[in-house]
Amino acid sequence: MPLLARRGYTLIELLIALVLLGMVSGAIYKVLVNNQRLYLAQTQQIDLQQNMRAAAAILPAEFRELDAADGDIRAMSATSITIRAMRLLGWACLTPPLGGGIGQLTLTVRKTPMYGTRQTFSINDSLLVYWEGNPTTRADDIWLPAQIKTVTPGAVCTQDTLGAINQGYTLTMQPQWINNPGLNVNGAITRGAPVRGFDVVKYGVFQSSTDNDYYLGQQNLSQGGVMQPVIGPLTGATGMTLSYYDSIGTVTADSSKVAQIQIILRARTASPIRNASGVQAPKVDSMVTRVALRNNPRCGTGSMPPIPCS
Repeated sequence: MPLLARRGYTLIELLIALVLLGMVSGAIYKVLVNNQRLYLAQTQQIDLQQNMRAAAAILPAEFRELDAADGDIRAMSATSITIRAMRLLGWACLTPPLGGGIGQLTLTVRKTPMYGTRQTFSINDSLLVYWEGNPTTRADDIWLPAQIKTVTPGAVCTQDTLGAINQGYTLTMQPQWINNPGLNVNGAITRGAPVRGFDVVKYGVFQSSTDNDYYLGQQNLSQGGVMQPVIGPLTGATGMTLSYYDSIGTVTADSSKVAQIQIILRARTASPIRNASGVQAPKVDSMVTRVALRNNPRCGTGSMPPIPCS
């Protein structure tokens, strides 16, 4: 074909092609943007739900361990609580030498089994040791607080029927550990008595200096730690509300009478989410749960109100 006889695209055809290309590109772009918006919204929603699940797992697990009548709640308010958080569970394998005077008494604890987030002992660790007292009644049973001053591994606990030696730790407690003659009674702490290690831990709402958002944080006061975010971001300074109830369901301000703790948590997504109307706003979710303190005494002088033991 001669060169001059060849036909090209007219201006109208080019304009029509450009218009069609723009319409198709716009539709594709809109679909991609919408998919991206849905993906980001779902990701943020999943993170928010994981925060809620973490709160429902961490706080109730900590609170169920408490014995309010024995001083496990150190301080409490609507937005924070300071508790003795249990971190170790072991057992005394020998009957400690009580009744022979007041001093730095020793306790021998089995090496295995031992449960908890830490499974060894260190100097200045805090313990609660179960004091049986009179084995014929459960009205006098209490937990005695103690602090470790020395730890000696390699103690011989017991020898089983097959000749195997059970190893343990010899723990020397602080001076004047049991300075009450009514408690320093031979046989009052029995072989097999539970030994629980704890840290004083604070849970509370705090504002991060990094992003100025509010979080539910944890601070280990026993280890000299600073507040660390656990759950969040929250909706604000009142993103967590704690309410305290006694054994008959009445709100109480007495930490020794707390039988239930209600947790209200209000969290939000870390980033705003654009809705179908194009408006950007954080997604908000909330959780309400009430936890019963399982270690509260059910009878005797430690129960609230006091209930006779049958």
